[in-house]
Amino acid sequence: MSAPRWLGLALAAQLIAADARIPVVLSTDVGNEVDDQWAIVYLLTQPRFDVKGLMSAHAPTLSPPAGRTAYRILRNVVEERLNMREHPPLFEGASVPLSDIHKPEASPAVDFLLRVSKDYGADRRLTVLNIGAITDVASAILRDPSITGRIRVIGMGFQGWPSGGAEFNIANDVKAMQVVLASGVPLVVGCGDVCKRDLALSLDQARSMVAGRGPVGEWLWTEFEAWYYRHVKPIRKNDFSKPWIIWDTITLAYLLGMTTSEEHARPMLGDDMNFEHPATNAKITWITRVDSQRMWKDFLERLDAYQATHAIRPRE
Repeated sequence: MSAPRWLGLALAAQLIAADARIPVVLSTDVGNEVDDQWAIVYLLTQPRFDVKGLMSAHAPTLSPPAGRTAYRILRNVVEERLNMREHPPLFEGASVPLSDIHKPEASPAVDFLLRVSKDYGADRRLTVLNIGAITDVASAILRDPSITGRIRVIGMGFQGWPSGGAEFNIANDVKAMQVVLASGVPLVVGCGDVCKRDLALSLDQARSMVAGRGPVGEWLWTEFEAWYYRHVKPIRKNDFSKPWIIWDTITLAYLLGMTTSEEHARPMLGDDMNFEHPATNAKITWITRVDSQRMWKDFLERLDAYQATHAIRPRE
């Protein structure tokens, strides 16, 4: 006996939903380290993502004005390294952290985020991937609190649950994260402890994955190698066993269903970057594991497919 027509339609709807592209915006402090470059490549080569725009974010390690420096590096990654002549729009973010939890910072990135979010709502949210200081997201919330009903935020930050704890992205604008947590906007966190366990690559692992793997792969390798020798190797003499972490890809893995997570009562954030846990019914999602084998397999497949269909000149 054939299946009822309604069942066939329901199955078709499920397949369409499973294949639907995910509308996403990225905020990145690219140029600060090496992981942002890997995350940007993955984001722009994975066809599941409908990338609406990319925004630069500040960091104290970037030359001032830091938001503009990151923007210039972002353009180089997209237009030169990936050789994209047509690409999602790029926007300069704030160059300094919030001075006050009630005062937004102005930037083209904030204007863009408020504008693009108008096309979304609680039933279909725009995903904001935040892999740097969260200044621009907080500023958008301060300017228009209703945006919390149109976006969700997936960020890399903190050390672990339940303490929270000092971590680079959070330290670069503690007030901004206080604003985001207090706003109630749906928030997913990929913390440092999980990244260290699941997303660490040794020098040999990084080399075997991307060295010589087309111009983009070779560029990712040279970036990783240079970072490794500057920041990981100098104090370890002939020991090459210590890995480095591709932190920011945890946000993409979550979007692609390659993580496990838990829900917790939503905390408040102290000035010392430690969590306070008042009684509340509000929730936060905390990533607990990344299926790194699955993620890296997909990353390399997307990298190969992109390079097979795009002319990219090797660069010095």
